Amino acid sequence: MQFPVFVHLGNLHIPLHALTETLGMFIGFRYFLYLRRRQGDSVPQGNRIWAIIGAIFGALFGSRILGALENPPALLSAENLIFFIYQNKTIVGGLLGGLVGVELTKKLIGEKHSTGDLFVYPLILAMIIGRIGCFSMGIFEETYGLPTTLPWGMHLGDAYLRHPAALYEIVFLMGLWAVLAATSRQVRLVSGGRFKLFMIAYLLFRFLLDFIKPGFRFSFGLGSIQIACLLGLLYYAPSIFFPKRLIQKEIYA
Repeated sequence: MQFPVFVHLGNLHIPLHALTETLGMFIGFRYFLYLRRRQGDSVPQGNRIWAIIGAIFGALFGSRILGALENPPALLSAENLIFFIYQNKTIVGGLLGGLVGVELTKKLIGEKHSTGDLFVYPLILAMIIGRIGCFSMGIFEETYGLPTTLPWGMHLGDAYLRHPAALYEIVFLMGLWAVLAATSRQVRLVSGGRFKLFMIAYLLFRFLLDFIKPGFRFSFGLGSIQIACLLGLLYYAPSIFFPKRLIQKEIYA
């Protein structure tokens, strides 16, 4: 397999990653609308639209800002700071920025209900499709892994056998989807419980995964994304240390 992978449409040579990013967002949003029609929504339509707007802008800014902070020396030496921030992005920043955007929007409009549960499966689906594109870039995008001697190491565009980190994430997301679906069938989660479980699991996974990915590390051994993951996990600490809070109590007459 040759990296990066291009799709040839006539005279056009389009990186597969560009297509999967767009396709992931489109399919994910269509799946969200399908689930909303099928399962209903406790959030009024007007407030739901505002929550989506908050999520989009929060994710846009969060993704770019944390992406730029992945490499502080390059950020500080960038000739065009705005362009440097714009061309860098990361899903962790998108998730955390989207969370902040939604929570701020909810406070502004006075919405008390959780808005995250309906987003979980569409988000996972969009991320899986997007990570297929990340894998197709090989070493030409910093989602690949460090060299490894493990038997499943892959040539991703250079002379080294590397961890296929994007494939690890795809497998993890598929497993997380199955676990969350099984959990939702077996126990009744509080409103927002599924989203909290998703965020906790993904942030912990990314914190660990980034140990086998290249990139800038501070003197204490962690990168910017790992620090962001720890801050996110700290935000969810009450749910981590008291998981029973995520289970809805039965009320008997």
